[in-house]
Amino acid sequence: MDGLKIGFDAKRLFNNYTGLGNYSRNLVHGLNQFYRNQQYYLFTPKIKTNSETREFLNAPYQLVTSNKMPGGFWRTFGSTTRIKKLHLDIYHGLSHELPVGIHKTGTRSVVTIHDLIYKTYPNDFSTIDRKIYDYKFRYACDHADAIVAVSQSTRNDIISYYNVPEDKVKVVYQSCHENFKHPVDEATIIEVLKTYELPPEFILYVGSVIERKNLLGLVKALELLKNQETLPLVVVGGGREYLKKVKDYVEAKKLNRLVFFRHPVAFQHLPALYQHAKVFIYPSVYEGFGIPLIEALWGKTPVITSNLSSLPEAAGPGAHYIDPYRPESIAEGILKVTTQPDYAKKLVELGYQHVHQFDMEPLSHAIQKIYTSLLT
Repeated sequence: MDGLKIGFDAKRLFNNYTGLGNYSRNLVHGLNQFYRNQQYYLFTPKIKTNSETREFLNAPYQLVTSNKMPGGFWRTFGSTTRIKKLHLDIYHGLSHELPVGIHKTGTRSVVTIHDLIYKTYPNDFSTIDRKIYDYKFRYACDHADAIVAVSQSTRNDIISYYNVPEDKVKVVYQSCHENFKHPVDEATIIEVLKTYELPPEFILYVGSVIERKNLLGLVKALELLKNQETLPLVVVGGGREYLKKVKDYVEAKKLNRLVFFRHPVAFQHLPALYQHAKVFIYPSVYEGFGIPLIEALWGKTPVITSNLSSLPEAAGPGAHYIDPYRPESIAEGILKVTTQPDYAKKLVELGYQHVHQFDMEPLSHAIQKIYTSLLT
């Protein structure tokens, strides 16, 4: 099959620098790396230029924007005109949605669904946000020719909540930024620790500080261990009400010496923190996939995570699994991984073997296979 003409919803590729943006950049970059004979059209209402997006401003990528209508409106309702005029083979909505009328353009469509958190944890969202998400997600799933789920757990949720045919939903995992796959030299690590005034050894948490990710449960586990000379915890991530709740608990229980809140941390410094951490711990109760886990596994750091949702898929055999609802279980995991070096070493070895399935090349081929299957 000759090189395809593929369009992408690139709003988050240019304007988001966490999960959805990273996913978009990794996927498009990977396809171009392994399928250079294709044409890539990036649909975005707004462009930001920085070190993460600069690659996508030049050939072979072609930008598609609108000067005639508000960006959000164009993205949802107006971009179909350009899709049709360009005679695209495939249009891929990289973050939960497709333009209204996509099925009338003659272009085959794919949508990636990362999670259904607004369904599983509705209290985390306002009523209006839930209604908007439900309309957009449901419309995309109904009208897409294929749905990419980033984990089997998310696939199960899509089929359950939207009642779509099972053979329409394909699981293709995520990769992470290449920076996390390369060893960081000792001098850089020392400089990063100095920059953020961190202790020489620590447990690491990276992620938004929201209730679903269960940082308070982790802090309660540290409280149980405070008389056993446990390592301190470094928290990298922002938050609002729940972050205040955690900080208030730390203050009330006099755990300040054990918990270091550091936000923001420069993206380029994260690999050093992952690779130097004694343990990476991610006690979330629900994730669509869990990118921080594979960032830690690439860094050859032992992982502790929850035995729920997609987290066992992401971490595989390279993790010690805990019950996130029981601080005692989290504490037991910390104690075992930090005091049994042979066990920690085994986790690292198994995790590093496991994480290679999330490399860019196999995932790019899997996405390309979905595209070509829709055109044959």
